[in-house]
Amino acid sequence: MFNFVPSFMKQAVHFEELGTMDYQEAWEYQEKLLDSNVKVKSSKWLTEEAIAEHAETKHHLLFVEHPPVYTLGKSGKIGNVLISDENRKKNRIGFYRTNRGGDITFHGPGQLVVYTIFDLEKFYTDIGRFLRSLEEVIIRTLADYGIAAGRFKGETGVWLDPGIKGKERKICAIGIRCSRWITMHGLALNINTNLDYFNDIVPCGITDKQVTSLQKELGREVDMKEIKEKVRYYFEEVFEIVL
Repeated sequence: MFNFVPSFMKQAVHFEELGTMDYQEAWEYQEKLLDSNVKVKSSKWLTEEAIAEHAETKHHLLFVEHPPVYTLGKSGKIGNVLISDENRKKNRIGFYRTNRGGDITFHGPGQLVVYTIFDLEKFYTDIGRFLRSLEEVIIRTLADYGIAAGRFKGETGVWLDPGIKGKERKICAIGIRCSRWITMHGLALNINTNLDYFNDIVPCGITDKQVTSLQKELGREVDMKEIKEKVRYYFEEVFEIVL
C-alpha cells in the first residue's frame, strides 16, 4: 500500500497550524478551501480570467484544537447525545450537526484535530484506501510511544487492543466528506484530552467500546508540539507528500 517515491516526485501540501479555533470558524475555512478546489474542477463553466486564477487544485493539511464541542455526523443519531441542551450550554460546550461521515464525537483542548483538504484524483480515487492511510499515520505515530495500535473490523478509526473483547479502546476518531474527490474534515486524536466529556455521548454511536487518550495510556501528559511533529512526519511518509 505504501511505496517509496523520490522526493522530486512528491506532491506539495500546504500545511497550516491554526492553534485553537472555534469549530464553526474552522469548518467555514475548510469549506472555502474545498470550494476553491471544486471551482478548478468546474473550470469549463468559468471565464478565462477565472480559470487562470484557479489553475490547479491544491492540497491542504490543517492542525487545530477546538474549545469543547460535540459534532454529529450526517448519519449520526441525536439520541447518542446524552447531555441536555441546558446542561451542555451551562458547561459551555458547543454542538454542531456536520456534513462529515460518522456519528457523534467530541473535540476539545488536548486533542489534535487534523483536517485534510486533499484532491484524491491526484492520489487515488479510493475512499477506503484514504481512510486506511489516515489510520496508518496515527498507528505509526503511536508506535513511537510504544503503543501498538490497530484497526477494528467494520469500524473506522484507530484502536488499542482491538482484538480483545471488552478491552477495545478508541483513541482516534475519523470522519470525512468528499466532493468531486476533494476531501475535508479528517481525524481527531486524543492526546491530553479530558475524557469525562465522552461520558455525555455515545462516542461514534458505539455503545460497548471505551474511549482513551495517549495521556491515559502512558500515565503522563504528552508534549503537544512533539506529537504534532510526529504526525506531520508520518503524513509525509504515508501519503508521500512534502509539507
